[in-house]
Amino acid sequence: MQFMFGDYVLDQERRELTLSGQVVAVGPQVFDLLLHLVRNRDRVVSKDDLLEAVWSGRIVSESTITSHINAVRKAIGDSGEEQRLVRTVARKGFRFVGEIRPPGSEGARQPGGSSDIEYTVSESREPPSALVLPEKPSITVLPFQNLSGDPDQDYFADGVVEDIIAALSRIRWLFVIARNSSFTYKGRSVDMKDVGRELGVRYVLEGSLRKSGNKVRLTGQLIDAITGAHLWAERFEGTLDDIFELQDQMAESVVGAISPQLERAEIERAKRKPTGSLDAYDYYLRGVAKLHNGTRESIEAALSLFYRAIELDPEFASAYAAAAWCHFWRKLNGWMTDRPNEIDEGVRLARLAVELGRDDAVALTRGGHAFAHLAGDLDGGIALLDRAVLLNPNLAIAWFLGGALRALRGETDAAIEHLAHAVRLSPLDPEMFRMQVGMALAHFFAGRFDSASAWAERALGNLPSLLVAVALVAASHALAGRIDEARQAMERLRTLDPSLRASNLKDWLPIHRPEDLARFADGLRLAGLPE
Repeated sequence: MQFMFGDYVLDQERRELTLSGQVVAVGPQVFDLLLHLVRNRDRVVSKDDLLEAVWSGRIVSESTITSHINAVRKAIGDSGEEQRLVRTVARKGFRFVGEIRPPGSEGARQPGGSSDIEYTVSESREPPSALVLPEKPSITVLPFQNLSGDPDQDYFADGVVEDIIAALSRIRWLFVIARNSSFTYKGRSVDMKDVGRELGVRYVLEGSLRKSGNKVRLTGQLIDAITGAHLWAERFEGTLDDIFELQDQMAESVVGAISPQLERAEIERAKRKPTGSLDAYDYYLRGVAKLHNGTRESIEAALSLFYRAIELDPEFASAYAAAAWCHFWRKLNGWMTDRPNEIDEGVRLARLAVELGRDDAVALTRGGHAFAHLAGDLDGGIALLDRAVLLNPNLAIAWFLGGALRALRGETDAAIEHLAHAVRLSPLDPEMFRMQVGMALAHFFAGRFDSASAWAERALGNLPSLLVAVALVAASHALAGRIDEARQAMERLRTLDPSLRASNLKDWLPIHRPEDLARFADGLRLAGLPE
């Protein structure tokens, strides 16, 4: 039996996937997984079902299943962000969701008179609108292909790309798209001109990483996304002992290809090695991969990994900052079990992060933001994030977290400007909910309750468990006179955090102006929050 979708044909008997007649190279387990999903497209396939069908009941790690699902999506031109053909159903499993046309309908055919049936899957995509190119040179770095033969090494390839993005971002005259937006292209076959239009950049860097034992090879090519011309290509080889030097070489070469006039001294200042210990760095990368998920379980797992990185390298500023961020995120979502001690620990970690990372924009950003929330020092946190922006003007997270702190301080216009700039730097950010909830805060404290509820609802569309967004929906609807909607949101709020009270809001969020705190409390009281 054959299954046809788009320009792809999945041939069960020949165990072959082809694209426009050309064989697509996929591993046997990836082929089995795709075939199983297609054959069972009328239902959600659980992970236990996949373990039995693809791995013969053998227990494998969660990351192995995820990496194989990503490989399936990559093979058929799909992605985890779009999920046009393979959809993840939260806590249930996966499902092939393309529109299947029955035999005999338009698009279905029987090749060469064979009785084999081909099913056609149709899909539609609206072309995204093009963004205006910035005045200064602009670039995005796409996720590198992991050619190591081990899907569990994806995190390492991702970490290398993140460091290249960070190195390029420290060049003030460059406009660099944030990691979260560029990584929406992971596992997708894309046209560089489309990437340039969607992200609003002139240059695209793509590449691959091959890691075998202690040896590593980086390859990269720089493409003019306007013309499609290849401007530069290079290969770097070495051992894991000098991986940071390889990353720096690639960043230098890319910058040199964009602007031959750039002085070498600027390149040298762009170099920032996160740690001299690869083991610590390895744990840090694993933690960051979990940090992006934002769930309670992933944050707990990330925290233990960051502590391990700190144990191996006691001067690893970014690891301290990420651990502090975990404590902040637990506080924000009402997940702390020993609140006083956890807050003290988070403050300790944040202080160490900013002391050790005075010239590290990432450490200053996460550490400074965590410090503002956990220690209640908005001015101190804003100052640290402003320094991060000075060090790295293309760091989207510094712009939107600085905007969120300014909203809490009552500087609503400045907050909106910072948040809007963050969105421009990372227009396809999967964590857009952070920027959206910042916008909601700013509009709420500016007295624009309709806008505040709209922004908060958008944030909840991306992360339904985001406590502060639910609270803003409840308070905004209440103050706008929509009591029924406010009370519905309050029921959700009380489910997420039964301990929240109008009297302890100050302990939850560091709201600077008394009138802002009073307005927030009044709105939540009207919605039904107990005193």
